[in-house]
Amino acid sequence: MNFGLIIVGDEILSGKRQDKHLPKVIELLAARGLSLGWARYVGDDPARIAADLEDAFAAAERDGDMVFSCGGIGATPDDHTRQSAARALGRPLLLHPEARDLILQRMREVAAEQGVPYEPDRDDNTHRLNMGVFPEGAEIIPNPYNRIAGFSVKAGHGAVWFVPGFPVMAWPMIEWVLDHRLAHLHRSEVQREQSVIVFGAMEAALTPLMEDIEARFAGIKVFSLPSVDHPEWGRHIELGVKGVGDGVAAAYRHLLDGLRAHGAKLGPELVR
Repeated sequence: MNFGLIIVGDEILSGKRQDKHLPKVIELLAARGLSLGWARYVGDDPARIAADLEDAFAAAERDGDMVFSCGGIGATPDDHTRQSAARALGRPLLLHPEARDLILQRMREVAAEQGVPYEPDRDDNTHRLNMGVFPEGAEIIPNPYNRIAGFSVKAGHGAVWFVPGFPVMAWPMIEWVLDHRLAHLHRSEVQREQSVIVFGAMEAALTPLMEDIEARFAGIKVFSLPSVDHPEWGRHIELGVKGVGDGVAAAYRHLLDGLRAHGAKLGPELVR
């Protein structure tokens, strides 16, 4: 099972806005001993969104993936995620009764705040109900900011969770999902990384050592991050291991022994 993230919006791909969801979701997952397995960006194109969601639902069904989708669930002409989700699932769109009641409650509150009559049948208010139209069988995700719910759809042992693009709404909603729907997946042990800066070596020469470590230590991944113009260390490779439990320290000792036997020049050691 992996955690996945889909970020929807032309404004991200055009550079008009910088994405903040990816680092935040990584942070929220890490605080619960979890990690992000994959991520995708997609513009406001209904067919492309539907194709990415088809892949997400397939991964949820096949592997139990839990996927967060951020953006495009409003009711303006450039919001296509709800419709694309229904298309990917082959299901009709229906007004969700709980989402409808929350939207009506929000209308009532806004009218009271503004000192105007509550008019749910006014054209703009009836249009707002479209924000509660989800694929058949969806469940709501509460929105503490303004009550306009997100939604989720289960697939096999996994699910896709849809939240708005606004961080002030999306992040508390993702936290709610993690703590109220996915608490059973939390891990007490967080992932750890240990690495060392290696000077004057080529990745190809170190590949056999990296492969040996992954073969010896179950659940440990080796990573290699080359750099050619680091402001402090210049040309180098950051070589390390990551995982959970005592295997990380043992694998790292084996890595250092192998590098010394190779005659590599070692620099600072890093722990994350």
